[in-house]
Amino acid sequence: MDLLATTTIRRPVSDVYAFWRRLENLPTFMAHLQEVRSTGDRTTHWTASAPFDRSVEWDAEITDEVPDERIGWRSTGDADVPNTGKVWFVPAPDGVSTEVHVLLVYDIPGGKLGEAVARYFGEEPHQQLDDDLRRLKQVLETGEVVRSDGAPWGKRARKEFPQRPAQPLSSDEIAKGEAA
Repeated sequence: MDLLATTTIRRPVSDVYAFWRRLENLPTFMAHLQEVRSTGDRTTHWTASAPFDRSVEWDAEITDEVPDERIGWRSTGDADVPNTGKVWFVPAPDGVSTEVHVLLVYDIPGGKLGEAVARYFGEEPHQQLDDDLRRLKQVLETGEVVRSDGAPWGKRARKEFPQRPAQPLSSDEIAKGEAA
């Protein structure tokens, strides 16, 4: 399965690249990632959640890297989810922001049946990648994944990215805003 998604983040390319390049940061915004652990300068071990309360694991290596421009990777060995990918960091036309373009190519365990089961449980891969990039934008622009009062616990079934519920501004915050 090939997935392609893009978002624009109001941060300089160097900041966005540095955050992504520290691969241990990826689980802060990628819903299915439980852990990415560095095993070398260009190698990592990944653990991700899968349907039916299962986990999948694989090792990966960086295969292409140009600082502040792109990172490419591929799984190695006997990966539970064989995959390759690339992320590009492109200066946005406004001169301040960064366009992030992600290409993921992977084999869903169970082939077409596994894909159908994932969709049945509401885990459509294209939507997942779009959601992950939306959360990346939130983390880099606000410092956290923002939740509304309607869904402060994210997807309750998976307890995905729990955050504090949105709160009205305090009178001090309102006064501070009016003074500015």
